[in-house]
Amino acid sequence: MIKKFVIAIIGLSVVIGGIVFVKMKQFAPPPPFAFPPEAVTSAIAVGQSWEQIVTATGTVKAFQGLKITSELSGKVSRIVMESGQTVKAGDLLIELDVSNEQAQLKTGSAAEKLASLNLERAKQLHGRTTISEAELDTASAQAEEAIGRVNDLRATIAKKQIRAPFAGRLGIRQVELGQYLFPGTTISSLQNLDTVYVDFTIPQKQMSSVGVGYSVRALCDTFSGKPFSGKVSAIEPDVDASTRTLTVRATVPNVEGKLLPGMFVAVDLVQPQPLAVIAIPSTSIYYQSFGNVIFVIKDKPTVAGQSSPADGKGVKIVEERLVRLGQKRGDFVQVLEGLKEGEEVVSAGVFKLSNGRAVVVNNKNPLPYSITPKPQDS
Repeated sequence: MIKKFVIAIIGLSVVIGGIVFVKMKQFAPPPPFAFPPEAVTSAIAVGQSWEQIVTATGTVKAFQGLKITSELSGKVSRIVMESGQTVKAGDLLIELDVSNEQAQLKTGSAAEKLASLNLERAKQLHGRTTISEAELDTASAQAEEAIGRVNDLRATIAKKQIRAPFAGRLGIRQVELGQYLFPGTTISSLQNLDTVYVDFTIPQKQMSSVGVGYSVRALCDTFSGKPFSGKVSAIEPDVDASTRTLTVRATVPNVEGKLLPGMFVAVDLVQPQPLAVIAIPSTSIYYQSFGNVIFVIKDKPTVAGQSSPADGKGVKIVEERLVRLGQKRGDFVQVLEGLKEGEEVVSAGVFKLSNGRAVVVNNKNPLPYSITPKPQDS
């Protein structure tokens, strides 16, 4: 009887154990839910060498420029110049009436000739002790006076022939034939545009960022995309007490004459030493209220005995990091802290990620990142 009882107990135990084994699998908790891998594009954090620039706003000024005016009064008798004409130094522009001066010059020339003859005779007579020293001095003074009157008339005639003081381009003519001009009347403007000055100011805290010979790029919205290169040629020796700014002058070649005096330009003052940075695309940054976040792509760790829907070829995970950013340049941003050169980061799709999320990298059609982007509709 005891043997049969033991066998029955063992059989019952086996049946109960089988039931428990089957039911344990049925009532076991399900595996934790895992999101399917997200498709993202990536970029490598690379070391770049950036120009260090100081930006400012400036004004174009003529290398040589003035308003041509009349020094003497008179009636315009001849006009040679044309509005907008390119002239050389010494070219005749207009001529005032000099008929009175020409007549006076003939009289003066005759008086000069007579005074010179009288002086020669006086010298001969003085050599023979026929006249005194005082009479010789009088003849000499009269000859000098006659020469002075002639030279004065010639100078007046020359001043009434108004010429270009230097080579350049004329502005719009402001006088007409027969018009009577008074001293100071503006005839036209004259600008030498082969070279221009660009004057700009920088704050006093950036004084160490400028020096004579530093490269400058001037950009005008009229000629978008085409910078005009030049060099710093002069720096004011004092700071403006009212604005605490320093005035700087750059000399910019302008052979085509596109830059005109008075134009507004944006100025890039280029530093001689470039800046070494670690840069990533700006689309890699997930801007949050608590800081700037990036997602670094890592190989997916494998744990023995565990599996998830994210398992598969090419699946990786992302690590969320806070970073400190620096300057921006084109499509790139400088990372000061939180990232090492050579690490791979998510460059597109960061808004749908979280720490530890599984991802699949697809770089078949990467975005065209550039330091100097040129969008079509800019």
